[in-house]
Parts: sequence; structure tokens; C-alpha cells
Amino acid sequence: MNEKFFDLKKEKQDRMINAALKVFALHGYRHACTDDIVKEAAISKGLLFHYFGSKLGVYAFVYDYSVRYLLLELSTAVDAKETDLFALLQQVECGKMHAMCGYPYLQPFLNRAQTENVSEALLAVEERKQQLEDYLESVFARADLGKYASAEDAVKLRKMLELTIKGLMNERILEDAFQPEMLYEEITEYLNLSRRLAERSTQPSDEAFSEK
Repeated sequence: MNEKFFDLKKEKQDRMINAALKVFALHGYRHACTDDIVKEAAISKGLLFHYFGSKLGVYAFVYDYSVRYLLLELSTAVDAKETDLFALLQQVECGKMHAMCGYPYLQPFLNRAQTENVSEALLAVEERKQQLEDYLESVFARADLGKYASAEDAVKLRKMLELTIKGLMNERILEDAFQPEMLYEEITEYLNLSRRLAERSTQPSDEAFSEK
């Protein structure tokens, strides 16, 4: 981490972090421009390079910061004893929502980083990216999927839900008044609907009982 950066006032730190998160989330590493970051943050370009040295330095810093901050929120939001898939998904999304209350583009940035194909960007965040993936896998590894579907279908169910959540987020970040709390409420509605459908599909039908 860049210790000098943390000597700045918190308001200025957050302004620079949020500016970088937004630009990288919307444009990706390749097309992100430091001119856009300094304009969004209302700082000089010299100040940005004083603390981070280059665009890659900014990218690596905000990625590292984002993962650290998100993991801290998730450690509070996720119940270590929970085994229900939908409850775990909702708890994870709750942690993300709390993280985005301070940094609205944090999760969109991390999502965008998953599709990066610039080698220097990938190498710069490889270790921290693996740490986040390992944590999430450890959370969902304890999910009792058998109550909703077969093992193969359960994997598809989780994938479908994750894609739905990402799709909702991608839609909302394009809005000028992006609000993490409203996104979380919408995600919760989709999770509740998916839970009801999954539970209904595992219940014996009336026809099955009548045949007996």
C-alpha cells in the first residue's frame, strides 16, 4: 500500500479513489485515461503521479484497496455458520452494498477487472484477485445445494444467480443517480423470487401424490 497517500485528508483520499474506480469501471484498464481520473477527482495530474507514478500504479492501488475494504465488510456481513445458498448470496451482496455506500464503483470495478486482458494489469492484481476468489469460494463451499437441485444443476443455479446480479449492477451503474441501497433491494427481490421457484421445483406435485 502507498503509505504517503494515507497522509492526505480522508476526503481527498476518497475523492481520488472514487474517481479512479469510476473511470476504470466504466472504461476498463486499456481505455481508461488518467486525464479523466484527475478531472473527476478535481486534482492536478502531477499530484496523481506523485503518489502513484503511472496509470498502472493507480490501478494496482485501487484494486488492492478495494479487495481489502470489501473483505472487511464481508467479514461482518457473512454468517460463518450459514449454509443456505440464497442466504449466503444475500449476505455477500449486503457486504458489497455496505462497501459501495462509501465507494459506489467498487464492485463494478472489481467485476470489470475480471474481464481485463491487458497483461500488465492482470499481473499487477493477480495475488489480491486470488485472495478474493478464495474467500468467496470458501463461503459458497459450505452452501447446502442439494436441497434445491442435483449437484450439476446446483452449480448452474449459482452461476445463473451470479450472472443476474452482475447484469443488474451493469444496468444501474450507467444511471447518473446510482444508489447501492436501491440496487441491493432489487437484487434481494430477484434472490427471493429465485428461492421460491427453486423450492417449488423440489416439492412433489399434486399429480405425483394422486398417482399413488
